[in-house]
Amino acid sequence: MKKHFIIVTVILLIAVGCKDFQKDDKNASQIEKSAQELSNENTQSIVNEAIKAHGGTLYDSAHYQFVFRDKLYSFENNIGFTYKVSSKDSLGNQIEDFLQDGKLARTVNNELVELSKKDIAKYSEALNSVIYFATLPHKLNDKAVQKEGIGETIIKGEDYDVVKVTFGKVGGGKDYDDVFMYWINKKSHYINYLAYSYSVNEGGVRFRSAYNPRTIDGIRFQDYINWEAPVGTPLKELPAMFEKGQLKELSRIETKDIQNLNASEVVE
Repeated sequence: MKKHFIIVTVILLIAVGCKDFQKDDKNASQIEKSAQELSNENTQSIVNEAIKAHGGTLYDSAHYQFVFRDKLYSFENNIGFTYKVSSKDSLGNQIEDFLQDGKLARTVNNELVELSKKDIAKYSEALNSVIYFATLPHKLNDKAVQKEGIGETIIKGEDYDVVKVTFGKVGGGKDYDDVFMYWINKKSHYINYLAYSYSVNEGGVRFRSAYNPRTIDGIRFQDYINWEAPVGTPLKELPAMFEKGQLKELSRIETKDIQNLNASEVVE
């Protein structure tokens, strides 16, 4: 009888121990998950502060135009969005592309023309890309955007949060596998530097440093020097290479003659 009691007691102790172990393991898993969630929330907060600093809710109803590389661009945000670009070809024909909620149409001398699927994708991507960079960081909260905080760094004596951005295949565009990195100033919350790597046309790595910032009716616009780095260079290494003068200037990204069309409409 005594021997039977001892066996039952041992079994109960083992059962309780296993239950406690499972409980501790579950708690550890919850703590780890909470830490990840906390990191995600912190990254989201950093991006939200950047959007606020650059224009915030003013982006939601913004209607601006600007000139970029001799073409006239405009963007209008409301319930959806409408992007436009207008230019002339070598024969003097007036060409206009309209991208409305992801659907592109082209007119030549005010007449609608039919485009192939390949050209629709090409012109849509080109127009969307120009507006994307001109209105950074407005689109960093889109559904296809995947954000990851990867630490902090110092550039030219100032502290920055570093956010890595990738894109989901659905809604991420043709080049959804591109990788971006943004350096967001801890005090001003401005995006003073960004970088990206791409795989098309044998790939490339670019680093951009902002200059000539202007705030026009509450929305910040800034130009960029576009720097080239060797293919395969890790994006995190670019700020140090930039400070050491190891990057080659490739081009300038300049938006000119910026106008708030909402303000113009009010004046009229």
